[in-house]
Amino acid sequence: MNKFTLKILTLTFFLGLAGCSSSNKEVEKIPDKSAQALYLDAKSALDNGLYQKAIPILSAIDSRFPFGAISHQVQMDLIYAYYKSGDTAQGIALVERFIRLNPSHKNIDYVYYMRGLMHLSLEENLFQEMANINRSDRDPTHARAAFDDFKTILITYPGSKYSADSRMRLIAIKGRLADYEIAAAKFFMKRKAYAAAANRGRYVVEYFGDTKQVEDALVIMIECYGILGLDDLQRNARQVLAVNYPNNPAIKGL
Repeated sequence: MNKFTLKILTLTFFLGLAGCSSSNKEVEKIPDKSAQALYLDAKSALDNGLYQKAIPILSAIDSRFPFGAISHQVQMDLIYAYYKSGDTAQGIALVERFIRLNPSHKNIDYVYYMRGLMHLSLEENLFQEMANINRSDRDPTHARAAFDDFKTILITYPGSKYSADSRMRLIAIKGRLADYEIAAAKFFMKRKAYAAAANRGRYVVEYFGDTKQVEDALVIMIECYGILGLDDLQRNARQVLAVNYPNNPAIKGL
């Protein structure tokens, strides 16, 4: 770990501690009102895009009236406020608590949807965007987590009003995950780990068959199978490539 990385981690740690302390103090400052009165204040802040103002009010309601009539709505609003303010760690933690305690809630599809959005936001990397670095080989943990949440909506809650958007996001995430597999395959090829590279290509064909990366995956498989002397597998991959991408130069040899 270099000094620059260490400084970032140290700064992040202390900022996190300061954030927790600051958050608790903000909640303590919230006036002693009824849950309904506080919620009106929070709703007004949300409606005006003042998410940092809404968070301590909603947190105060959640802690002071945990079993109130509006407790679930307060928690969902708090999840949204965390997302909009960029505090995805707190938001995801609250989502997981909500799902654990209210798995059959009528709006549970919304909660899954919000967690998917938060994982997508975590998947973005500010430092790499600023440096204009290709991100295809970055760890796709959050992309996969978002994929699972949006897939849950489509499979478990097909009638959800979030289904259409979830489907579109799944398509985009598939491309991101396929990019990662292709990048990994090329990494293995450079190190002459051809079996591992071929397996990555096959994974793209099997699980991301509706993405544009399939063409690259098939080309990788053809090359690797040829080097490994797996003639039948190479022939099969080349035939699939020829049917779907007849202009690709790798189809020579059929």
